[in-house]
Amino acid sequence: MGPLHGDEFNLVVKSRNYGYPIVSEGDHYSGDPIPDHETRPEFEAPKVAWVPTVAPAGVIFYSGEQFPQWQGSALIAGLASRAIIHVEIEGDEAREAERFDMGARIREVEQGPEGALWVLEDSDGGRLLKLTPPEK
Repeated sequence: MGPLHGDEFNLVVKSRNYGYPIVSEGDHYSGDPIPDHETRPEFEAPKVAWVPTVAPAGVIFYSGEQFPQWQGSALIAGLASRAIIHVEIEGDEAREAERFDMGARIREVEQGPEGALWVLEDSDGGRLLKLTPPEK
């Protein structure tokens, strides 16, 4: 999370420069524009960027067995998006695969020891939710 909009999911590589605040997919909070990554190829571009903001909070890389289709994927808690965002990762590439509307600001997502997801809502009266696959 950085500027106004333009949240980034980066592949962090030693000695690479990701450009902020020189380049970004967002703008300064004053409304002044920031050039996009494509204008400065010497800076590493994000693998995924979100405009408008998703306001990412917690992130995990799922390794559990309860949701085998998500193994190796990132799950991001979204405050402004009020969602859990599933990002598929394949090699050096990533993409938003799914967005699960949770109807509340999501502060944190964690993987429990048995592979369930634990999700924390961000509000007065916010809930701690345990998510498991539907029973068959």
